Amino acid sequence: MRAKKKLFGAIALALAATLSGCQSKGSVTEVLDPAQIAAPNASAGIAAAGPPQATQSLGTGSTKITMLLPLSAPGTAGQDGRKMFDAARLAMTDLGNNLITLTVEDTRGDAGYAKDLAVKAITTGSKVVIGPSELPAAQNIAKLSGSNRPPVLALADNFAGGPGVYAVRLSEADSAAAGAAAVATKGAKKFVLLVAAGANAGAVEKRVANGLSIYGASLAVTLPYSLADGGAKAIADMGSLVEAPDAVIVASGDASPAPLLAALKSKGIPSKTTSLIGTDRWLEHPMDPLFEGAYIATLDQGETGAIADRFKTTYNYQPDVNVAYAYDMVALTAGIASAVGPDGFSKQVLENPSGFRGSTGLFRFRADGSSQRSMPFYRVEKGALKLVEKSTSGF
Repeated sequence: MRAKKKLFGAIALALAATLSGCQSKGSVTEVLDPAQIAAPNASAGIAAAGPPQATQSLGTGSTKITMLLPLSAPGTAGQDGRKMFDAARLAMTDLGNNLITLTVEDTRGDAGYAKDLAVKAITTGSKVVIGPSELPAAQNIAKLSGSNRPPVLALADNFAGGPGVYAVRLSEADSAAAGAAAVATKGAKKFVLLVAAGANAGAVEKRVANGLSIYGASLAVTLPYSLADGGAKAIADMGSLVEAPDAVIVASGDASPAPLLAALKSKGIPSKTTSLIGTDRWLEHPMDPLFEGAYIATLDQGETGAIADRFKTTYNYQPDVNVAYAYDMVALTAGIASAVGPDGFSKQVLENPSGFRGSTGLFRFRADGSSQRSMPFYRVEKGALKLVEKSTSGF
């Protein structure tokens, strides 16, 4: 699981959702209203988690939820797993203790073991599985047959999703689509996508093309590029295939976009007539002078709220994006359990087009398992992200 290099300091007051079909037990919006979040000092008595345990149970509610986290995994994966466990504990104190019973299983960072734990949870009565964070495990679960299995809210990074197995984290495809959409709303019509060659290239292209179509814009060409030549061939091909694009999108995957950006700069991009659009993956690398002038849609890096303050007070460290994702998913399951009941985790509810609002912003799940997010839109100026718009989505 990839770690964000910048801490995500925004844990919102509540996860508010609009579910048009939820009529029993009120609505999720009411259940997750800020007024129902615990008071700032209510979580001060949460005990220290102690060393990782194979299985831990939180809450006493009638709805059974399983959460799969790499609590004892070595390195960054284990650190992130323990952060997510702390977030789950806080969400249970705030919202879930009387609504759900959350069983947390330690995957140890082992993808095979994580898959086995997920299958066990799916077949032994869990209404929802939150996790796993191991990408191969999430991909294997998405291949399992059976239409009656409970939904899985996968925490794996770079996971594309699958029917009933939903990708929780912001994907590069979603970031690219939201950035492109924001530029399209300003009148840009002709876009070029430069995408790192690999398994994710097709998903990025599809997502960006769909997002642009909403605004009457389109991809003139998609050019997968090779890291071996720094994208030189792709940029040469772009020059011969497309005349005067309004914007160029660079989806660089795991690698730094700097070599490609250097080649683009030699061609005069970005310019007054051609915008440069990056993705959240750029921000995993040191801010390079070549990023200057690029537009990026990503999660809010600076929002603060009562939950962030309480998290830091309770656990004595600053929450990051892992905390935000875990808190949101536990809060979401508690809210649905309250609004609809233990059997309310249907496709209709989870795939409601209105979506849900949490500490990571507005998001919704699609039938193919992908997620779509609304997020702030920034421009890189003097080595920092400068807010252009508070919200853009590409959907």
